[in-house]
Amino acid sequence: MNGREGAGPPTVRPLVAWRWQADAQRAEPLERLAPEETVIGLSYDSEPYAVLMATPADVIDLAVGFTLTERIAAPNEVLEVRVSEQEEGLVADILLSKVGAARIRDRRRRSLEGRSSCGLCGVQNPQDVLRAMPRLPPGLIVTPEAIQAALAALDNEQPLGLLTRATHAAAWASAQGEVLLTREDVGRHNALDKLIGAAARAGLDPASAFIVVTSRCSYEMVEKAALAGVAMIVAISAPTALAVCKAEAADMTLVALARSDGNIVFAGQSRILGPGRAGAAA
Repeated sequence: MNGREGAGPPTVRPLVAWRWQADAQRAEPLERLAPEETVIGLSYDSEPYAVLMATPADVIDLAVGFTLTERIAAPNEVLEVRVSEQEEGLVADILLSKVGAARIRDRRRRSLEGRSSCGLCGVQNPQDVLRAMPRLPPGLIVTPEAIQAALAALDNEQPLGLLTRATHAAAWASAQGEVLLTREDVGRHNALDKLIGAAARAGLDPASAFIVVTSRCSYEMVEKAALAGVAMIVAISAPTALAVCKAEAADMTLVALARSDGNIVFAGQSRILGPGRAGAAA
């Protein structure tokens, strides 16, 4: 099974394991598919910048999304992404316009690899961790029914997750709850960066969409969505307190613990309930 961008390393590997069953008091062999996790180096104009651990699929989307959510360059400043296979893994070389190349000198650099579970590994300066949030426009309105529709659709949009039960997914949904794009990765930050990069490459409007993630909602996830211009994020698991504070600072709508039987709105409830429904709920 390979990524959408053609030939490359496989994204799953068959493994032989043993399953112990308590009721039968015995073990039996079985084969399980596990997601691959590989080194992906990101360079800008052939100058190494960061190293990530990620699933080797949709690497161009990952490179573009990382570039946008790290405020390295704007979408129109990314001229090309060249992906090559090296002995250690993959390298994505992002070619920038002159304006983007000049701006990267002032951006935060990574001093070590970024692990699949970490959105900030290798950031060198503490002041670079908590960045100022943009204020998002109020125009987006999403009904609770649209959120439920996107959650239901996402179940069938995770081929890697269905095979391995070991990956995260991020989905780009319309205001009506239609899932337009989905990306998967072993790391929740990588899945979100892949999604944001894919949406930018497809020319989708962030002001008319919301994002659904199958992970907990840490503040980095809120920050990445806000920097992409998306005013609402829906997470299946719970948020951290800092994630809620970040969402409030950006005037973002944060919905979490989103399941088939409902959800909890932690910030920006007016985009979902509307003035009338919010008053009725109160």
